[in-house]
Amino acid sequence: MNARVVVIEHEAEAGLGYFEDWLAGVETVVVRPYLGEPVPDRVSDGLLVLGGAAAAWDDDGYPWLPATRDLIKTTVDDGAPVLGICLGAQLMTLACGGEVRRGDHDLEIGAGSLRLLPAARTDRLFAGVPVPDPTAVQYHFDAMTTLPREAVPLVTGSPYPNQAYRLGGNAWAVQFHPEASPDIFREWTTGLTGHPVGELNAQVNAARPRLEAHWRPLAEAFAAVVTEHATRVRGQTA
Repeated sequence: MNARVVVIEHEAEAGLGYFEDWLAGVETVVVRPYLGEPVPDRVSDGLLVLGGAAAAWDDDGYPWLPATRDLIKTTVDDGAPVLGICLGAQLMTLACGGEVRRGDHDLEIGAGSLRLLPAARTDRLFAGVPVPDPTAVQYHFDAMTTLPREAVPLVTGSPYPNQAYRLGGNAWAVQFHPEASPDIFREWTTGLTGHPVGELNAQVNAARPRLEAHWRPLAEAFAAVVTEHATRVRGQTA
C-alpha cells in the first residue's frame, strides 16, 4: 500500500498544481472543506496544506480554519510529515505559536528570486534545490512576522524575509508557491486590478523551466519523507 498524503484544499483555484505529478509514489487524498468535507482529526502518513485567499485568522469567513490549525498542530506533535504552502504555512505558524499579520508591502506577486539560508544545505527538502537563489511564484497579502520558537529558517527574500522554515525533523512551511504552474498563476490574476497582469503572467510563464527545475526536487523529497515515515510506522504496528 502506498503512503497517503492528506491534502487540505481551501479553494478550487488553489489545487495541487505541479505537485499532482511530482509527489511520486504517494497517494493524495484531497479534502475540500469549502464543499463541506470535514477536516480529519489526525493523519497517519503525511499532511499537505495548500494556499488560498483566506487570512489565516479569519475563522468567521472560513469556519474550517480552526480544525485545520488543530490538525497541523497534532500532526507536528505526532512527528508525521507536514508541508504548509502559503496559507498553509501561515496556519502552521499560528498553530505552533508564531504570528501572522497583514503584510506591510501589500501584495507580493509574480516570479521572484529567493535565497537559501545555510540550514537549507542539509535540510531533507531543500538540499535538492539545485541553485542557491531559486525562482518561485509569489501571491500573498499576509506575512509570517514571527516564527514559532523552535523554527529553523531555511529561505529568505525581500521584502518578506520569512519565506520557509522547518519545525522539528518533519514539518515545513513555505510562504511561496512551489506547486504553482504558469497556468494556475494566470487563473489567480484573472480579474486582478491595480497590477500589471499581462506583464506578471508573462514573467511567470518565462520562468516555467526554472520553476520546474527548482521545485520538483522539493516535492519529490517530501514524498520520500512521507514514504519513509509511513514505512517505519507501519513496520512498528505490524
